[in-house]
Amino acid sequence: MAALGWLFFKGVFADWVDPQTASEYIAGMILLGVAPCTAMVFVWSQLTKGDANYTLVQVSVNDLIMVFAFAPITALLLGVTDIQVPWETLLLSVVLYVVLPLVAGALMRKYLLNKGDEALTGFLANVKPWSIIGLLGTVVLLFGFQAQTIVSQPETILLIAIPLLIQTYGIFAIAYGLAKWMKLPHNVAAPAGMIGTSNFFELAVAVAISLFGLHSGAALATVVGVLVEVPVMLSLVWFANRTRHWFDVAAEK
Repeated sequence: MAALGWLFFKGVFADWVDPQTASEYIAGMILLGVAPCTAMVFVWSQLTKGDANYTLVQVSVNDLIMVFAFAPITALLLGVTDIQVPWETLLLSVVLYVVLPLVAGALMRKYLLNKGDEALTGFLANVKPWSIIGLLGTVVLLFGFQAQTIVSQPETILLIAIPLLIQTYGIFAIAYGLAKWMKLPHNVAAPAGMIGTSNFFELAVAVAISLFGLHSGAALATVVGVLVEVPVMLSLVWFANRTRHWFDVAAEK
């Protein structure tokens, strides 16, 4: 993502975007690329009938990556593109948006299991609708804050979307193709491709706002990432389901 951002906004689109704004767009795209998905991939996996256990392992690995590698990788890539950011802000973002929710979830699960499996099942059933409402509310607020820019500068949205689309479809093609080459079953290949290309956009947006401000180019780039991701991921779900016959179905049983 860093390479694509640099190629397009420091090369292909250099005459259409001023250097400062271009750097902010690149920063936002880097934040999207560095943040691997840890939530929505469960939805994509389910829609492609992916292996739930495999998906859970992938998400667990991504959580570990987020905790230990998000801050240094982000600082490295932003530094390579001449964007200096305070380490304290990156580390605080990881603690607030990854570590604390993870610890809170583990403690809550342990507390409920002490009361019995029924307590955990009931809690999850009650919380699930609110989690969906929270996600939708977050997306609505993000688009609300950037609505004026999205409506008044559609050409800017298109410029940002082009490298994001290339990255998303490109990573899926690599992961899905390698899974086919390795003769993996489809219920592993599909979620592997989905989680490889999906992003933890909530974290990317939060860090972009913390580092560059709510109305910055970086924040806009991450919001465009949200705008692009859902329809693109649904198209990949469609593609994965239509190409199920490419894989050994017997291996899934």
